[in-house]
Amino acid sequence: MGGMVIEIQELTKSYKRGGIPALDALSLQIEAGEIFGYLGPNGAGKTTTIRLMLDFIRPTKGHVQIFGLDVRQHSQTVRAQMGFLPGELSLWDHMTGEQTLDYLVTLRPGCDLDYAHSLARRLKLDLSRRAGSYSTGNKRKLGIIQAMMHRPPLLILDEPTTGLDPLMRHTFNDLLREAKAYGQTVFLSSHVLSEVQAVCDRVAILRHGRLRRVARMSEIQATLARVVTIFSADVPDDDRWLEVENVYEVRQGPGFVRLHVHGSLDAVIKYAAAYQIDDLRVETAGLEQVFMDFYHD
Repeated sequence: MGGMVIEIQELTKSYKRGGIPALDALSLQIEAGEIFGYLGPNGAGKTTTIRLMLDFIRPTKGHVQIFGLDVRQHSQTVRAQMGFLPGELSLWDHMTGEQTLDYLVTLRPGCDLDYAHSLARRLKLDLSRRAGSYSTGNKRKLGIIQAMMHRPPLLILDEPTTGLDPLMRHTFNDLLREAKAYGQTVFLSSHVLSEVQAVCDRVAILRHGRLRRVARMSEIQATLARVVTIFSADVPDDDRWLEVENVYEVRQGPGFVRLHVHGSLDAVIKYAAAYQIDDLRVETAGLEQVFMDFYHD
């Protein structure tokens, strides 16, 4: 499947007449087969966007098309092609995980219980236990399974890894990559920056209901600053490093100097070559840096 799966045009939502919009003139296009990251802290407008996409609430103005269909006019048709994990998931506490999945199979055509069970095994979820006894992380796992078990063309996931330990987050990332390979499109709302950086093709950054940036992860990573740590007994002091091209911040300690470099490392390497270097380490600053650039006041 090619083309655009989601097209959002000038989408605006105000909950109070004359108040500050929760979402202000959002325009986005999400391509078929991509994993799209939607970033922002609580209150930025992420969940409002998703509720509008699902036609749970109505926009003040603007519109959304999914699979070429207006979500207000064709909400049932559109939802039938989605898997959705809400940020706050309500389950039937008296039912086991197995009973929950069995029940959902009767409501949703195309579910594959064998696939659901394989997901449960990979996520290490005991389906024999009642949902009411699940931890936050295990409830999230059941939510992930119900969203994915019918292999929908579109997955909309709101903060999907809340409560998951690092190992399960790694497994979840693998599941998203497999969904992409299967041809599915993923809309991933998250504030877990490392998660978005690990799996997303593109990312949008939202602030106070307004879209601040949309870019491919490869483009963002190419512009990120790098941290160069040089271990040496005779490196020069801070002031001299600040004269080196592209160095904008220096921290020095016993036997090392740590440089923040934006751009080419060529001048840094050539300058350091004049000294006895015991070790050198280069780290790329993460998406955290980009995120904080937009949220630091």
